[in-house]
Amino acid sequence: MNDTKLQIPEETAGKLARLREYIGSLGSLAVGFSGGVDSAFLLAVAHEVLGERVIAVTTVDASVPEREIAEARTFCAERGIRHLIRTVDPMREEGYRKNGPDRCYYCKHGMFEEVLAVTRENGIAYAAEGSNMDDLGDYRPGLRAAAELSVTCPLREAGMTKADIRLLSRSMGLPTWSKPSYACLASRFVYGEEITEEKLRMIDRAEQFLIEHGFLEERVRMHGRLARIEVPAADIPRLAEEGLRQEIDEEFRRIGFAFVTLDLKGYRTGSMNATLPEARDKG
Repeated sequence: MNDTKLQIPEETAGKLARLREYIGSLGSLAVGFSGGVDSAFLLAVAHEVLGERVIAVTTVDASVPEREIAEARTFCAERGIRHLIRTVDPMREEGYRKNGPDRCYYCKHGMFEEVLAVTRENGIAYAAEGSNMDDLGDYRPGLRAAAELSVTCPLREAGMTKADIRLLSRSMGLPTWSKPSYACLASRFVYGEEITEEKLRMIDRAEQFLIEHGFLEERVRMHGRLARIEVPAADIPRLAEEGLRQEIDEEFRRIGFAFVTLDLKGYRTGSMNATLPEARDKG
């Protein structure tokens, strides 16, 4: 149900009008759909504008938790949106496995290639991804892959920020409006540590354990056999309580971690990018 009581600023309403106009000009669209806040909003608006001329394409691999796939399925089923799920294998790329700063480029390139293949197979004119203006302020090699393959970025074309997207998503009654930001499990590794399916499963199990204990905004960062837990600063006291702290430590050790730490700076997206030279130069 739409939240009609929300006041939408004129600037945000103007961006939504531009987004609808831009999507309409495309004629038909395949949306790379992760089930997150941005791609869900883009898909919902595209479906409003294009109807059956839009399809959702979700690419899955070992770095995508089953809970995210299930939520993507539900979102499309409830709205009658055609949804295709394709399996990809970024592990085939050495640049991905070796986990350098450009790891995301190799993953996104393969993902967008699959979305484009679906686009061609179904006679769709364009493929789109869900990055917004805020994504331009962080190190995002995946955007280079989108540009190289001519995958369109409607939210950026319309000048949408994350705040715009959450507000408009709430006004449209989308369940994703308050969903925590999500990035694939491969983003949990310190740069230079090789990515394996076993390590991805370890992170998935550890994060699922935290989610089941009520920590909906969380990250488990892997530094060798050390797990560095990030939760919002307000949640740190609860996580550090004696009983729960010990329970988490025991479970993480069963999963395979030798050391379990709590990051006192708290949860923030892209914290691994702080190790990059350009990030250190910014202080």
